[in-house]
Amino acid sequence: MLDTILIGLSLGSILLLVALGLSIIYGSMGVINMAHGELVMIGAYSTVLAQIHMGLSLFAAIPLAFVVCFALGLLIEKFVVRRLYGRLFDTLLATWGVAILLQQAIRLEFGLSFFGIHIAGLGPGLQSVKVPDLLSEPIFIGEFLIQPYRAFIIIISILLAVITWLLMYKTRMGQQIRAIMRNKDMAAACGINVRKVNALTFAYGAGLAGVAGVMMSGFKTVMPDMGSSLVVDGFLVVVVGGVGSLVGTIVASGLLGQVNGIFAALSNDIIARAIVFGVVIAIIIWRPQGLLNYKGR
Repeated sequence: MLDTILIGLSLGSILLLVALGLSIIYGSMGVINMAHGELVMIGAYSTVLAQIHMGLSLFAAIPLAFVVCFALGLLIEKFVVRRLYGRLFDTLLATWGVAILLQQAIRLEFGLSFFGIHIAGLGPGLQSVKVPDLLSEPIFIGEFLIQPYRAFIIIISILLAVITWLLMYKTRMGQQIRAIMRNKDMAAACGINVRKVNALTFAYGAGLAGVAGVMMSGFKTVMPDMGSSLVVDGFLVVVVGGVGSLVGTIVASGLLGQVNGIFAALSNDIIARAIVFGVVIAIIIWRPQGLLNYKGR
């Protein structure tokens, strides 16, 4: 039973990293970022390329993927999202287009394949990442089998959730983000540089997605369309937890991860996913505003 709980917690931890970025971006900017899953994919490919071309371990790939996705998030915000603020469906379509472009860029090796130039690790093929020996040897506690890599995912996710909470509630930057979440116009009238804060918020969410990609690359095959389903799961967590609610996102990711992990162990992945959707529908009917949303939102 302990190993099943650990599997559920690790799945919930991945969901948490994906959903944290989505929740912050939508809560402060009102942008449904459909390219978020592809940012997870970029994080995973950053790990693949770092191992092949730089010889870096998975540990070193974590800050690298964060920086790569943070920078990419800044570019997406500057050249696409910034021009569409206040136009919800336009941002949805535009970021969906960005998602397709990112997928094809990886599949075509940034277009260099047209010139006969191939980059090892990119392209339409499947890639895998080597997990450090420290995290690959199973540990037995009594009769229970513990996978160290899943425990590592949980620890990293908790650490990033704490950092995000400190950023949101203990820094001036977080105070400005929360002010924009409450009332963007009032925040601007108080002297907050909304454009700059939004750009950094979008980039930070993208960086979290990159770290989620690193975590996923350790136990799943890395491929160009690996992020498509993740963005759906991320939005499910955001809706169940309550848009813009950090605590709600943490609770929802843990809940849905456990439901998925337990029923996948008892039956199979398809039934587990169907039950997760059933739980999501039931919660939305019971609390349309989410489990822990702000009052009045």
